[in-house]
Amino acid sequence: MAVHFFEEDTTLKLSHKRKVRFWLKELAMDHNYKLGELNFIFCTDKYLSQINIQYLNHHTYTDILTFDQSDKAGWVEGDIYISIERIKENAGEWETSFEEELFRVISHGLLHLCGFRDKSKKDKIEMRKQENLALNKLKTILNQASVPRGTVKDE
Repeated sequence: MAVHFFEEDTTLKLSHKRKVRFWLKELAMDHNYKLGELNFIFCTDKYLSQINIQYLNHHTYTDILTFDQSDKAGWVEGDIYISIERIKENAGEWETSFEEELFRVISHGLLHLCGFRDKSKKDKIEMRKQENLALNKLKTILNQASVPRGTVKDE
């Protein structure tokens, strides 16, 4: 299991990386998945828009694109692109902190890899419920002094 964080055309100082990795592993396990290789690429609107056009032929801005790279049942692996500009704008619109919105979107990407969808109204309600559960779990983990050694691979 390895979770990597990259930046493209932006700068993001992600805090508590070790605990975030542990949280992601726990979220996958909560949904009966094992966490494989997972890449989070933080980027600009422009960078993500180009990917959205190139791979999905969508000509709209989005906050996240998730590409499933899993090739084994029961495992989640993939590349998750997140627009930092969209996160900032959404945080203002939803009157929440940047960090909370960022972690909501990070969990959203993982939840997609675990099979959750958000196209129908019913699916959106379930996705939001799962995001809220994920954020609550993260708050608990962040309040712990440390996470168990050997449970996550550090970069």
